[in-house]
Amino acid sequence: MNHMIHIAAISQIRLDPDGRAYYRRKRAEGKKPLEAIRCLRRRISDALYRQLMADAQEAAKTGPGGHCGASQESSAVDLPPHIDTSDQPLPGPAEQTLRPGPSSRKSHCESPLITAG
Repeated sequence: MNHMIHIAAISQIRLDPDGRAYYRRKRAEGKKPLEAIRCLRRRISDALYRQLMADAQEAAKTGPGGHCGASQESSAVDLPPHIDTSDQPLPGPAEQTLRPGPSSRKSHCESPLITAG
């Protein structure tokens, strides 16, 4: 996630007038280039955090799963409501679909040794 925020900061310095103005303002305050980028990254991460918190509060209003009227009970016919899909046993290994290859390969370069006797 830090890498994504760093890429966003670099992109804002190059493309966004607001991000570039913030970076230049920090540089004018006497900060070194990496310090100014760090400040911009912090500004971006604060905005991301505020958005995540707003989304979480909005999701809390709608109920489970983010859908209005959704319930905690399972509506699947074949599963009891207390069994989650991750609690089901695995089906086992798959059957082999490829035929086994030849046990030994002969090269066209191999020839029996002929010795004079």
